[in-house]
Amino acid sequence: MLNIPIKDHFRETRLYNARLTVVAAVVLVLILALFLRLAYLQVVSHRHFETLSQANRVKPLPIPPPRGLILDRHGFILAQNYPVYTLEIIPEQVDDMATLLEELKQVVSLNEADLRNFRKQMRERPRFENLLLRSHLTQEEAARVAVRRTYFSGVELEARLQRHYPLAGLGVHFLGYVARINEQELERIDKATYRGMQHIGKLGVELSYEKVLLGQVGFEKVETNAHGRSLRILERIAPVAGKNLQLNIDAKLQSLAEQALGKRRGAVIAMDPSTGGVLAFVSTPTYDPNPFVNGIAPDSYQALLNDPDKPLINRALNGQYAPGSTIKAFLGLAALEAGDFDASHPVTCPGWFTLPGSSHQFRDWKKGGHGIVDLHDAVVQSCDVYFYKLAVAMGVDAMKQFLAAFGFSQKTGVDLLNESEGLLPSVEWKEARGQKWYPGETVVTGIGQGPILVTPLQLAAATASLANQGVRPKPRLVHAIVDAKTGVAREPPTESFPPIALKNNQHLDIMIQNLTDVVHTNKGTAYGIGYNAPYKIAGKTGTAQVKSIAQGQAYSEKLTPERFRDHALFVSFAPVGSPKVAVAVIVENGGHGSSAAAPIARKVMDHVILGKASTIPGVARPVIENEE
Repeated sequence: MLNIPIKDHFRETRLYNARLTVVAAVVLVLILALFLRLAYLQVVSHRHFETLSQANRVKPLPIPPPRGLILDRHGFILAQNYPVYTLEIIPEQVDDMATLLEELKQVVSLNEADLRNFRKQMRERPRFENLLLRSHLTQEEAARVAVRRTYFSGVELEARLQRHYPLAGLGVHFLGYVARINEQELERIDKATYRGMQHIGKLGVELSYEKVLLGQVGFEKVETNAHGRSLRILERIAPVAGKNLQLNIDAKLQSLAEQALGKRRGAVIAMDPSTGGVLAFVSTPTYDPNPFVNGIAPDSYQALLNDPDKPLINRALNGQYAPGSTIKAFLGLAALEAGDFDASHPVTCPGWFTLPGSSHQFRDWKKGGHGIVDLHDAVVQSCDVYFYKLAVAMGVDAMKQFLAAFGFSQKTGVDLLNESEGLLPSVEWKEARGQKWYPGETVVTGIGQGPILVTPLQLAAATASLANQGVRPKPRLVHAIVDAKTGVAREPPTESFPPIALKNNQHLDIMIQNLTDVVHTNKGTAYGIGYNAPYKIAGKTGTAQVKSIAQGQAYSEKLTPERFRDHALFVSFAPVGSPKVAVAVIVENGGHGSSAAAPIARKVMDHVILGKASTIPGVARPVIENEE
């Protein structure tokens, strides 16, 4: 007989109920936790998660503002913007960049420079920004991208405004250019201000007036789908265009001056003496800035760097040259200001000068000398011996003090960055270098040789101060800042340095008359440009030695390699009595200031004063004895 255990229904029921109670409690706790979490998400953190959700659905897109235009004094456009199709990529939306780039190569043409610049941007810029892959897409390429756009995640086809310089290299050294923002610039700029922008001013006016030209970025709030594609625009804040710049530059005069220099290396500055407005700012050779906008090819850039003519150097702003005999205009005035100086005192010029106790001969540019001369003759004929003796009598420190009042060895105050200062030597300057100042250095400083250095812009400003009765204006490239929307123009105030303190203003009139005779008398070194001029010109030629000549040797221009020939200089202003323009010209290795530099100045002055081309064809001029 089997023994079947009798079930304890009461015990089983109690155990079941206990388990059910535990399960129910756990379920209730979980439900309570779920409700608490739901309350936290829906009530407490409602705004936070609504913002996150909105950010996934709504995408703020920056709208770059149109950069301000740059125009010459007559409204001719020097820098503009024009629309181009660009192919851009948002890296954070791309899973496999290498594959994407290979696929895009089947749609548009991509060269190594495009890919190299794109990878550089990926290293330097945030992954959520649109990065330029290629610009200037053709209509056909843009159409192909538009048709296939849905298959490329993170790829955008945009119509952008591209900076363009319609005159290519004309005026590039004052105009400058814009180019892509590099890593160093990205660290110092305000990222919010440049949101969505890829370019920044690099040189010239584009750099100096970057904040004025830039404008203010706008924004679009765009609704997107799960793949990041735009569905519709929810809100739009329009960008504010940058302000336009109207320059004092005359584009026709700029072109004329550049053509006059031709393939020669040099600089021309023309400015209004009364206002400081820069009418022409020439440095040759020039180069086309347009390839720099989106990244110049390395081989092209290396070609510019290795060019022996150094086109990238801004000679007008940073070129530092010995002024040669142009400095005599200022040292002659310094002599007049000296209390015991007699301008009519005769000095014999045998063609050479020696210091007491020395046999070393400092030669005059004219073999055989100028005979007996006074200050007037010495300036008109550019007698070196006269100024050798004058320099020794004055001393280098006194020369430095007087020349500094005309702005030498200091910045002119022009509205461009990175201006060079030049150099006025002195005993203290030499001793600070651990060297001794020698009397012979004083001698050569008197004719603008030796360690003395000036820039073309300094020469023009100093000449303008002579024309302006001792008031030296600050050179200005920008004439007005114009609001692109309203057309309202704001003109920066004309600025000048304090008037040069002279003991007798008649001394200035005497020197101006001497400089006028340089051009308009047959013994003057610049008579070649003055014999048929319908207005009066005051000017001074100069020749700056590049290669020293040993004692007993004669300088032969024909036998000297072109790169070692003398620099040619000329400074002038006109018309005398009511000056409208001051000009400084430097022609590197040009030889004589009278034949190489002065005719260029005459062309510039004719254009400004007469409003027409120069009456001098090329460098045609009468045959004259004095040619420095």
